[in-house]
Amino acid sequence: MKPVLHAEFRRLFATRMWLGTLLVAALLGGGLIGLLAVVGPENFEPPMPGLHTEAGVRAVLGFLGFTAFIPAAIGTLAVTSEYRHRTVNFTFLFAPDRWRVLAAKLVTYGVAGMAYGIVLSGTAAVALFGAAATRGVSLGLPAGTIVELLARLAVAMVAYTVLGVGMGALIRHQIAALCVVIGYLYGAELLLIMIPGVRNLYPWLPGGATAALTDFTAVADALAQQLSSEPVQLLSPMAGTLILLGYTALASTAALLKPMRRDLA
Repeated sequence: MKPVLHAEFRRLFATRMWLGTLLVAALLGGGLIGLLAVVGPENFEPPMPGLHTEAGVRAVLGFLGFTAFIPAAIGTLAVTSEYRHRTVNFTFLFAPDRWRVLAAKLVTYGVAGMAYGIVLSGTAAVALFGAAATRGVSLGLPAGTIVELLARLAVAMVAYTVLGVGMGALIRHQIAALCVVIGYLYGAELLLIMIPGVRNLYPWLPGGATAALTDFTAVADALAQQLSSEPVQLLSPMAGTLILLGYTALASTAALLKPMRRDLA
């Protein structure tokens, strides 16, 4: 197993993609949160609670949850690129036990997702505290609680990276896999919130679990207001974490098992 892991990490660091990914994380974390914090959520359209309130701080940090498609796409590309460029044939010749290859990818990109999450959350913390100090605003949440929320976001990014690896291994076709992963995260779950009856499933889906984990309810509340319905009741942060990890485990298991029963062509 160690040689396969070593090969996957060498493959990861052999390109500039990992540097670009960390740069994107820094730009999204520091840039997005810095911009939102400097402008002030109270100046949005429609206005939101300011940073001096708990709701305002949670809303600003919650926007980072929308960037989960990036680590998910990275995990998807990690597998589908091999099938697209046919390098998977040489990979499986080097390590005929396919489950070892997929396990190594899951570990490697789980670590990459952790790095992404740490950079994203770290730069967001610097931007938020810096913008609040510049504006002379006292944040509506204690520093320890803010750090905890950002740590939860980092965990979510790791989970979505591994989910991406699993989906890439199952679908294999690069464009199709990316469309499924990004389309689902960006559109499908939001549409489900609008369907009476079905919307009650939202808390149990990956997006709902992420919203519970990060305590971000702004989107669900806004849709409920537009539809003149009761807001969807999310689960507790701990329950959201367990459900998200459960989806990650399912994707990982499927990634390990299904490729062993399929031809490469």
